[in-house]
Amino acid sequence: MTGQTTPPVGENATSPDGGASLAGKRVLVVFNPRSGQGESTLPAFVERLRAGGAEVTERELQPDTPMSEYVSDLTNHDCLVGAGGDGTVSSLAYAARYTDVPLLAYPAGTANLIAQNLGLPRDPAALADILADGHTVRVDLGEVEVKGEKSGFAMLAGAGADAAMIRDSEDLKERFGAMAYVLSAMKQLSPKKTTFHLVLDGEPREFEGIGVMVANFGMANYRLPITSDISPSDGRFTVVLLKAGNILRLVPNLIDSVRVKLNLGDPLFSGNLETLSAKTVTVDADEPFPLQYDGELHVETTPFTASILPGAIRFLTPVRKADLDT
Repeated sequence: MTGQTTPPVGENATSPDGGASLAGKRVLVVFNPRSGQGESTLPAFVERLRAGGAEVTERELQPDTPMSEYVSDLTNHDCLVGAGGDGTVSSLAYAARYTDVPLLAYPAGTANLIAQNLGLPRDPAALADILADGHTVRVDLGEVEVKGEKSGFAMLAGAGADAAMIRDSEDLKERFGAMAYVLSAMKQLSPKKTTFHLVLDGEPREFEGIGVMVANFGMANYRLPITSDISPSDGRFTVVLLKAGNILRLVPNLIDSVRVKLNLGDPLFSGNLETLSAKTVTVDADEPFPLQYDGELHVETTPFTASILPGAIRFLTPVRKADLDT
């Protein structure tokens, strides 16, 4: 791992557009060069930070280097920037948990759902202004344990149809970008159905379905709510039981979530999914299912345990905490 530090340029007291100050800010940028389709706006972002007087240290992710090594000196910095996909951002957030150093989820990946949930733009100049402004919200993280190994996630962890969708999208990302997830979802018209065995805060629960999602943030692409009543700052997960026979049967529930979000009345559809709330969730199934968290497919399978980490990270964002709830 290598780090490159560039001292502040000039004595600017404000950002290049006259906004909030960047002068003297010590910014650590950790980036994944393999994220997205190879087109990154990160150099323009870093150039803008330096032009505003920030001291920027850049660290490129390397294979087989633990994320904790990149942030071993994090408390010597004022801000942390994670540039990559959702997997990169969530891993970095987990490594930086409870340090109180704010994190900017720079959208450099394919879907960037964490950045979308946080209302972040893609424009590098606008992102630099958000960092300079310094407005943050403190939110929860999730910790997932499989076979004694622990990892972190910010968005959601799941087993079943959603993990299969992530698996099938991998070969399509380079060619189709974000559309790969839509094409992959269409392949899940007849997903495997089984009996899931859950333990929620010590209470057992069984159901037959196609998957389980343990959600912290609650918005999919275009900030459409996955379901209602998901908050990343309430100290609890929303556990979504996918009971539908296929992915398309969940579309009415998405419509319901939008109706609730817009205060258009009570839900019109039910039966395809159920939501529960818990701080700790263990998921097992009669047949082993692949596991995904924050868009990254893992070789681990069920069972897994997810635990909430209340208020573990501060994210830089232009929106209010209430705007993060579905």
